[in-house]
Amino acid sequence: MPLSLSSYPTRLTILTLLSATTLYFFYKSRRRLKSLNPNNPQTPKGKIFYISQTGTSKTLAKNLHICLKLNGFEFDLVDPKEYEPEDLCKESFVLVVASTWDDGKSPENGGFFVDWLNESVDDFRVGGLLLSECKFGVFGVGSGSYGDKFNVVARDFSRKLRKLGGVEVLELCEGDVDEGNLDEVFGEWSERVVGVLRGENGGGGYMGNDEVGDVRDEEEYNDDDDDELEENDEGSGIVDLEDIAGKGPSRKKGVGDNKLVNGKLNGGVVNGEKAMVTPVIRASLEKQGYKIIGTHSGVKLCRWTKSQLRGRGGCYKHSFYGIESHRCMEATPSLACANKCVFCWRHHTNPVGKSWTWKMDDPIEIVDTAIDLHTKMIKQMKGVPGVKAERLSEGLSPRHCALSLVGEPIMYPEINSLVDELHKRRISTFLVTNAQFPDKIRLLKPITQLYVSVDAGTKDSLKAVDRPLFGDFWERFLDSLKALKEKEQRTVYRLTLVKGWNTEEVDAYSSLFSIGKPDFVEIKGVTYCGSSATSKLTMENVPWHSDVKEFSEALAKKSNGEYEVACEHVHSCCVLLAKVDKFKMNGQWFTWIDYEKFHDLVASGKPFTSKDYMTPTPSWAVYGAEEGGFDPEQLRYKKERHHKSSRKENGSLKE
Repeated sequence: MPLSLSSYPTRLTILTLLSATTLYFFYKSRRRLKSLNPNNPQTPKGKIFYISQTGTSKTLAKNLHICLKLNGFEFDLVDPKEYEPEDLCKESFVLVVASTWDDGKSPENGGFFVDWLNESVDDFRVGGLLLSECKFGVFGVGSGSYGDKFNVVARDFSRKLRKLGGVEVLELCEGDVDEGNLDEVFGEWSERVVGVLRGENGGGGYMGNDEVGDVRDEEEYNDDDDDELEENDEGSGIVDLEDIAGKGPSRKKGVGDNKLVNGKLNGGVVNGEKAMVTPVIRASLEKQGYKIIGTHSGVKLCRWTKSQLRGRGGCYKHSFYGIESHRCMEATPSLACANKCVFCWRHHTNPVGKSWTWKMDDPIEIVDTAIDLHTKMIKQMKGVPGVKAERLSEGLSPRHCALSLVGEPIMYPEINSLVDELHKRRISTFLVTNAQFPDKIRLLKPITQLYVSVDAGTKDSLKAVDRPLFGDFWERFLDSLKALKEKEQRTVYRLTLVKGWNTEEVDAYSSLFSIGKPDFVEIKGVTYCGSSATSKLTMENVPWHSDVKEFSEALAKKSNGEYEVACEHVHSCCVLLAKVDKFKMNGQWFTWIDYEKFHDLVASGKPFTSKDYMTPTPSWAVYGAEEGGFDPEQLRYKKERHHKSSRKENGSLKE
């Protein structure tokens, strides 16, 4: 029997179905309209997540937050460690600024979020439509030196959000830290974000009407924006591993698994060799007073060089080893480094890398140019008040070279040839390595004094303080100490104390002595260089000289008489431990160096040891002396601030 529409039950059934359908579509339409209405107080704000270890990606996210606010888009700036990932399905628009950390892992603040994504993607109960209402875009910041781990965190975010149904309205943008240009690249991406939110380029828009996207009137600009801009201002020129962030608008697919980034294959140059120093890095370093040599080297005039030219004292190397500061050239043949130490006094304006992948300059040209630039800077000191003519004349002929300016000099493939060139000119060599290239240490020819940075006593602390690029950094570190032990010439452990980070590790440091058997142990308080996006150190992290002395005495005591505190330089907050059986004879310390004897020994081509070119330490440099390591032949000046003294000379206080 055919269904009669006139029957009451039938009409009721149809009405019920129609009503339910109508209500459903009305509900969906109303929900859609509400979500697109900018004036609706219940409109969910978009979210900007920052995944960052050092704070630079947070700074980028803050800049984006300000940009969007100025363009009329309300977004929340969110630290993912404070966010419940289960709420992600409720979001309408998400932007992620993600750094890759520790050889492919997520920074700590993004760990839980990343774990949730991993679990959700693999959980069949979640399904592929969880984020179907969510639009998103990802900006990745990483280093090409990570190889196949380059920007892996950002790429994983993009891939997994898509797998969960998210709509990627902006192509994944990746920056390469080895290229530079962070502000420009991120600025371009931010403009594209604004364009998508306005509905340009087929982005569909965020709010969906013409009212949104208008720049706010000046009176709507509030003090919060100023605060954020001011907070970010210090770090605006910083170049860092997450964060030298190269020009990488997008990472397009190439052949097979290879990727093209700005015309470069897997982060390297397709044709030809790339220069280590990009224009951005060059400009940043030159602004700090560096003179760039060729494509990867640099030289800079040290403040202690200027000080001793004026007869106002030398650095701790003058007190400990007899270096003439006014005749010392500070240089490096490699501005690149494999660490991102929290106390880096260059604020990471140098490149990073785990191997030499750059164009290589000739060692003779590097030495010639370094000396030429150094002497030009010395000449510029002529006429400076207090500069002594005799010392200025001596300074034009450098006798020492501190290969510790910035970066990792031992990475330079022709380091032995460069050292040979310096020695031929009877210029001493003090080389500092960050203990990540043990094979390079073993291949290194005799130099005047070889340093290894020992910035922590345990694996976890070293990882936190040095922030190394290598995954096997601890094994490399220990092997570097073993390689140091094999050297016959003078060797040093350099310890930089950072309160709150590594000053409680006396036992751990002591256990490392037997591995490298260094001749000396330099213990220095960290130098505060100002806060930045790459370092959160403050003056509270800087130990007093009394703290350094206490630590040094405790460390010497742990050695059971093998080492004793030999020298100090109060002005530099630095103390020296020396091996007793080698450098203390009849109660007299012999930490100073006979530089002429050293050069004669090198020229002879015969084997020699650190004991063959030592000379007595003057009494004023010995630990506990009244002078505190300050040469009494120099005149120490302090700027007039709050020092109480009736003895004034030329606006300064004389001691």
